Amino acid sequence: MCGIAGWFSDRENIDGNIDTIKRMSETLCRRGPDEHGIYLENNVCMLHRRLTVIDPETGKQPMSATLGDKNITLVYNGELYNTEDLRRDLLSHGHSFNGHSDTEVLLKSYIQWGEKCVEKLNGIFAFTVYDSRDNSLFMARDPIGVKPFFYYKYDGGILFGSEIKALLANPLVKPQIDEEGLMEIFFIGPGRTNGGGIFKGVGELLPGECAVYKDSKLDKKRYFKITAAEHTHDRKQTIQHVRYLLTDAIERQLVSDVPLCTFLSGGLDSSIISNVAANYFKAKNKVLDTYSVNYVDNKKYFQKSLFQPNSDEDFIDIMVNHIGSNHHQVILENTDLYNALFDSVNARDLPGMVDVDSSLLLFCREVKKDFTVALSGECADELFGGYPWYHNKDILFEECFPWSRSQAIRRSILKDGFLPHGEEYVHTRYSETVSQTDTLPSDTPHQKRMREMFMLNFNWFMQTLLDRKDRCSMYNGLEVRVPFCDYRIVSYAYNMPWDLKALNGREKGIVREAFSDLLPETITWRKKSPYPKTHNPLYMKLTSEGAIRVLEDKSSPLNEFLNKDGILEIIRNPDNISSPWYGQLMRAPQILAYIAEIDYWFKKYNVEIV
Repeated sequence: MCGIAGWFSDRENIDGNIDTIKRMSETLCRRGPDEHGIYLENNVCMLHRRLTVIDPETGKQPMSATLGDKNITLVYNGELYNTEDLRRDLLSHGHSFNGHSDTEVLLKSYIQWGEKCVEKLNGIFAFTVYDSRDNSLFMARDPIGVKPFFYYKYDGGILFGSEIKALLANPLVKPQIDEEGLMEIFFIGPGRTNGGGIFKGVGELLPGECAVYKDSKLDKKRYFKITAAEHTHDRKQTIQHVRYLLTDAIERQLVSDVPLCTFLSGGLDSSIISNVAANYFKAKNKVLDTYSVNYVDNKKYFQKSLFQPNSDEDFIDIMVNHIGSNHHQVILENTDLYNALFDSVNARDLPGMVDVDSSLLLFCREVKKDFTVALSGECADELFGGYPWYHNKDILFEECFPWSRSQAIRRSILKDGFLPHGEEYVHTRYSETVSQTDTLPSDTPHQKRMREMFMLNFNWFMQTLLDRKDRCSMYNGLEVRVPFCDYRIVSYAYNMPWDLKALNGREKGIVREAFSDLLPETITWRKKSPYPKTHNPLYMKLTSEGAIRVLEDKSSPLNEFLNKDGILEIIRNPDNISSPWYGQLMRAPQILAYIAEIDYWFKKYNVEIV
């Protein structure tokens, strides 16, 4: 895993802008703390920051190949999980290799198949190839959107980078937002519309999208889409295939030349990954290390809810004993959790999922002390119907984002008349996603709706979690892999009938059944519990104080549009919030933390409203 950035100019040489180029590279040093490289030639610059995972000696970047008197140069962030399959194919076509890195395999794949190379890749990636044969850039992002790729096209060239901060380091990009950007922050956030970067003019490649920049034109196309097809497997075959796909994805992602561990919450998804990994390690006479996170005094203050029916500790112990892992529990202080909110904004370049972000950032910081790679269970719930909104008939057919059903709480913190079209904007974004859902003529109304729910979760909630996972882990130089995001699993899950997906009437029922003989029964049939959050009243106190400081700060850019009375009402009556701001975890303390993050973001990034 790494960070990439670059600058391509149509009209002038850029090699005289070395200070700007260095700044762009330095913004990504946390993503790639081990090495850095640069390719600079007249009108093109390719930058790389490396986190060394595979082939330390011969996997350095930018990586170039010479074809006659022309060069092809690659910068790449990610991991290919079918590297050896590709290598064998390329060897049969006459290619040779200097090492065993996936970077070299990717470069040779482009040389062999050109733009169609993306159709052969199984992995998580974002990369750019400069092809001097026709003075073009080819850019691509993985099918699921695990790895980020932002760009800024201007009159005369294009900039790209793994993170928005790399673009903002170039004076061509201004930290400006318009009304649409404000509606994203206040009515969609911490979600974000795919394809945009909130800052004016900043775009991103969509999951499964590639592009060619040539002769001042950017041509984008989708090489991977989620499409409807008949599910041809019966119950037994479906169970077997889910078991095969997920086991294969996990085992492919256990390849590393540096220490590797897994995250273990005691929930179904992380337990499956850790169990498969532990067995893989045992076959090599190794012991798997596992990690979990919690908060000071959380057991004392834990409160059951519909979304969080039980805490994780007992289930973690069951799994650790079952697989024989070397387990590490990270306990976070609530004050540290609050203070890290602002580092998490630095990591994401945007306000985010507040303490869900900051806790992950602190957790990854501890894991990084001993490990460089980890596997995590994200995205099973989006793909296999794990969230309550998939199962609640009262909200299933509501025409709204199910994790943010009402805009009332968002409207309550804003002054009258500010962003008057916010609710309409949200509904438009919802409708666009639903209208683009691929269905079959034979689908019943319920089947069609479940496909729509899948796409809503895939395009929105899941992308927010993937943003969080990438930025908060890579901020610490930790690579986190997500086996459920294998494109084969995504396509298979999309076309699985609901009565199979929710087998036995349970959320993720098919996954439970597929691994029921591998896991302890209490783990297999445990009710879903989300990522752990703090229940300590100290955190509510800290976030309340943070929000009040914003309200009392006359220099705060938020003064012109925040409604003081609405925010004070949340502080006085935190239990009166009828529905979360976003998802299962953003309630009163998190809303207040989000306000503090927005204030920090405006100031830190010198955001200008245009």
